[in-house]
Amino acid sequence: MEVDIAPQFGAELKDGFKSVNAWVSGGISWLDDIQQFYRERSAIEKEYAAKLSQLAKKYYEKKAKKQSSLSVGDTPTVTPGSLESASMTTWGVQLSTLESRAAEHDQFGGALVTQLADPLKILATRYEELRKLHGDYAAKLEKERDSQYAELRKQKGKYDSVCQEVENRRKKSDGAFDHGKSKARNAFEQQQVEMRNVKNTYIININVTNKQKEMYYHEYVPELLDSLQDLSETRVNKLNSIWSLAARIETQTLSRSTEYMKHLSAEIPRNNPLLDSMMFVRHNAGGWQEPGDFQFEPSPVWLDDGSIAIDESATTFLRNVLVKTKASLGDHRRELDKKRKEVENAKTVRRNIREGKDKRDEVDVVRAVFAIQEAMHEIERQKVSAEVEVSTITSVVGDLSIGARNHNFKSQTFKIPTNCDLCGDRIWGLSAKGFDCRDCGYTCHSKCEMKVPADCPGEQSKEEKKKLKEERQKSAHTVTSTNGAATASQSDMPRLGRSDTVNSMNTLSSGYSATAHRSISGGMSPTMEDPPAEKKAPAVAPAPAPGPRRNRMIAPPPAQYIKDDGDVPPPTPKSNEVKGRMLYAYQENGEGELTISEGREITILEPDDGSGWMKVRAGSKEGLVPAAYVEVLAATPPTTASTFSSSTRPDSTYSASSASTTNLSAAIVGKKKGPAVAPKRGAKKLKYVQALYDYTAQSDAEHSMAEGDRLVLINMEAGDGWADVERDGVVRSVPANYVEQV
Repeated sequence: MEVDIAPQFGAELKDGFKSVNAWVSGGISWLDDIQQFYRERSAIEKEYAAKLSQLAKKYYEKKAKKQSSLSVGDTPTVTPGSLESASMTTWGVQLSTLESRAAEHDQFGGALVTQLADPLKILATRYEELRKLHGDYAAKLEKERDSQYAELRKQKGKYDSVCQEVENRRKKSDGAFDHGKSKARNAFEQQQVEMRNVKNTYIININVTNKQKEMYYHEYVPELLDSLQDLSETRVNKLNSIWSLAARIETQTLSRSTEYMKHLSAEIPRNNPLLDSMMFVRHNAGGWQEPGDFQFEPSPVWLDDGSIAIDESATTFLRNVLVKTKASLGDHRRELDKKRKEVENAKTVRRNIREGKDKRDEVDVVRAVFAIQEAMHEIERQKVSAEVEVSTITSVVGDLSIGARNHNFKSQTFKIPTNCDLCGDRIWGLSAKGFDCRDCGYTCHSKCEMKVPADCPGEQSKEEKKKLKEERQKSAHTVTSTNGAATASQSDMPRLGRSDTVNSMNTLSSGYSATAHRSISGGMSPTMEDPPAEKKAPAVAPAPAPGPRRNRMIAPPPAQYIKDDGDVPPPTPKSNEVKGRMLYAYQENGEGELTISEGREITILEPDDGSGWMKVRAGSKEGLVPAAYVEVLAATPPTTASTFSSSTRPDSTYSASSASTTNLSAAIVGKKKGPAVAPKRGAKKLKYVQALYDYTAQSDAEHSMAEGDRLVLINMEAGDGWADVERDGVVRSVPANYVEQV
């Protein structure tokens, strides 16, 4: 039976892989039923052949006993010898024919197994392997599709998050006081720039996802369904050839069933594989509808439309994206053409295998085809993503890459402190990674790379690079000042030396944090001696006037306001216990600390390990108190004697306490106040820095240090270019760019 129109699963079933796969799997499983049928038929034929053979043997024996009697009688006058009657001869021919028939049935039974059942079993196994390869490939395609969907959802979440941050910055800007209004407004505007960039990325990702979805439903899945259809139809063709062979064998064996077998032989070719496929298609084609395209979804906290932002900063970002994408597009296209040729070559090998022109294993070839296609699809997705990005950007703002003078950026790890030429901020971090232009020396953060305008002046000399660096840094700080609504330029603001800062700080309590703001202008001032010529130290930010008053650590209220546990008898003292006395009253400020009144005797359980704290017991309670608050009464072991000596241990000047000087001022009137204490930290969790250069302190608020010195790190950098470190229990400041964490 001929079919007018050959159906195609890929064109008509679309996203019907599961049903097609199940249908093809059922057809392959059916081969096992057919081969089992031939095995059972073989057993019957073998049994029939054995019974025919036994029957012929039985009557041969009877014939031999009666041959003479039946031929010549019981009492012949002449010995008959080997003569036999015609009837006996005819009977012998019939018995011989029966033996031949028995041999034919035995041979037919063997052929049913060797030529039909065994090939069917191998065929079913091979087709099942091919079908599983299709299933695995379909799972990979679906996983890739879902991964793209997940990436879009992730981008959407990132967009919502950045919109929320914009809203937060807006609220901070609206609620900021006059002295912080400009900074908050600047942060709000910068966050809006970031939001628009993230939004553009989100919109581009939407278009990419839609294109990937279209390729999945219109190219990848239909191609896979066509391959499954081909596998099913190939199985039917192979089954037809086996059925035809079975018919020929039975026709040769059973001559009396020739008419039946001719009819069967005439019927078998009519089983056109396309008939099965057409029936399946007619009964499975239904109301499938392609999923709708993804659309821009505005953030619930920052309402916006779906148009791409084209302000100056966004255009710069889009130009950089366009240049990068166009540069990679050609490589993607060339690589894709190469992979497509490899796929076509592999498919040609597969066709040759089916036609008998190639002896290689089809399963291995199909596995190789899918592996090459998987690599091709990855490249194709990259190419399509690049094309969509280019078309999306150019359709809105045109081809911005024309005439662009892009910087020749190279990823760089800055070993010395370097400022970003775009935003003016320091490129910080343990690795200090960023980019620099190999032509003009432009430096920027990794996060600022895509925001840098394409205005590279070309290859410059060392002197020209230095001059450009100064101009860019000045421009960056000017832009920052303008964005923050500054009312005066840097040159108009008063310059403060380190000594001015120290003089003003000397009027404050020692409890003020050493991390108070140190800079007003943010400029660099060479206020210290130059290091040795062989290793030039970087410039140090000038010390600022003191910033807004911060909370300070003060002594606790008088002992009569605190419930004492002195009525609880202390444990029996041991001979090796170290005793001490509280020089000042201490009020606990955190978990693990202990409240103790002035003059109270205590037992030292754990001496100071360099953190400025020791563990003690007062009565039945144990906890941490500042080591500077304790006077050691008993002799201490040699290894820790220096730790317990209150006369040799300098007081720490660092404090991170949040206690209010206003709320507790009435409670400390006339009460001896203890020194400020270093923030509590475990000895095993201390952080250290190592001096990169020699430095001579310019005031009492600074530490001197030699190259290679190790100091305890309190606060690396608070935005003013200075780090707070502790040496011998005293917390002071050093230039942040003179040290590195170890």
